[in-house]
Amino acid sequence: GYEYSLMDFGGIATNAEACRIADEVARMGAGTVVAAGGGQTIDACRLAAHLSGGCDFVSCPSIASTDAPCSTLCVMYREDRSFEEYRFVMRHPTLVLVDTSLVAQAPRRMLVGGLGDALATWYEARSVRDAHSPNFLGGAPTETSTALARLCRDILLEDGPAAVQSVDCSVVTPALERVVEANTLLSGLGFESGGLCVAHSVHNGLTSQPICAEYTHGEKVAFGLVTQLILEGRQVPEVDAVLKFCVKVGLPVTLEEVGVDVSNERAVREIAERATAEGESSHREPFEVNADNLFDAIKAADRRGALYKQGKAI
Repeated sequence: GYEYSLMDFGGIATNAEACRIADEVARMGAGTVVAAGGGQTIDACRLAAHLSGGCDFVSCPSIASTDAPCSTLCVMYREDRSFEEYRFVMRHPTLVLVDTSLVAQAPRRMLVGGLGDALATWYEARSVRDAHSPNFLGGAPTETSTALARLCRDILLEDGPAAVQSVDCSVVTPALERVVEANTLLSGLGFESGGLCVAHSVHNGLTSQPICAEYTHGEKVAFGLVTQLILEGRQVPEVDAVLKFCVKVGLPVTLEEVGVDVSNERAVREIAERATAEGESSHREPFEVNADNLFDAIKAADRRGALYKQGKAI
């Protein structure tokens, strides 16, 4: 058999935590790092494997809450859980292993968060493609990645609610299997090769508000997606289809649902400014995105989401 050692994850994917894990890996002379847990565990261990000299990395997500498991991206946070930076490693995971029976035992909120993260994949990839902007790795989006992103969306809209019901019962169903594939594989390939846009930059902006730390990555991305569609001026039927899905599975469509008071204009301004900082994915749109027009879009998205939930959307 193989010799192995167990380590506890510190809870936040910080650069310091990744370095701590890398030091332990080097001390033990390990050849493989296996990350079992959620997105932050995976990202910290992925970076640690890279820093320790290029160990093999095995991603073993215990929840289907993000598209982190398949990528080369490490999303790094500060100790206060605010977003710090994106870092990349040289190789994709050697193995991605998902046990859907384990995913089915996890809290429903984890799967729902994954739906929010993955749903944005198509809409962001479409905008990047239309703008002829680079994908997340600096290359041109491919037809394959765009098709995978679209397939991801189609599976979620078709099977997402049934998959959530499966987790409510702690059982594995074909719908859950398909959604786990979409959340993990299709979204992972789609975002990395297709590109990110406003939805994820709004997520990063939301992390500037300490109250938002208690919400999952996918919950914040979901509100970011509504904001992106409003900013882009998408047609009402498309916006309403996203709102309908989000409300049905329990994803946020208002600022209040991610802990922010819409009347606090200073907070909304801080979110918009952070989301449009230099290097942010919001700048991959085919038009200029700045703090002013994103501020307006955030407030308009909040209003649209609130009216939809009240059954008053026009």
